[in-house]
Amino acid sequence: MTEQLEEGQNPGAGEEEVSMDDWAAAMAEQETTDAAQADNVQPATNLFQELGSSEAALNVPSNLDMILDIPVQLTVELGRTKIAIRNLLQLAQGSVVELDGLAGEPMDVLVNGCLIAQGEVVVVNDKFGIRLTDIITPAERIRRLQK
Repeated sequence: MTEQLEEGQNPGAGEEEVSMDDWAAAMAEQETTDAAQADNVQPATNLFQELGSSEAALNVPSNLDMILDIPVQLTVELGRTKIAIRNLLQLAQGSVVELDGLAGEPMDVLVNGCLIAQGEVVVVNDKFGIRLTDIITPAERIRRLQK
């Protein structure tokens, strides 16, 4: 059942047509609404604690307590080397692998893979330990990370 349109009749005559003037009026109304809302917006204050305040200084120990029990991996590195897979497969009990570290040279102490200190090997009660001889400063750690 097809309806035929009479000449001059608009197919969407029941719907209102939107002209460019209507869009311009709507956009102008939106701009005035946005401007009025922007005038009513107040900046947020006291969102963050001041670093220099005494209140922030008092919270440091309690905030530090939250992380003191987190385990980290501490590694003492004697030396490193690169080896071909062919040579790796030929290793057997008693094989010697040459490392780049020299005898008597301080060993690197790493925490989660990040160098934090250097030290020398000590033996205490038949167990190996390390005596820290040089602590890497935070600035030096950052410099080494950027390399």
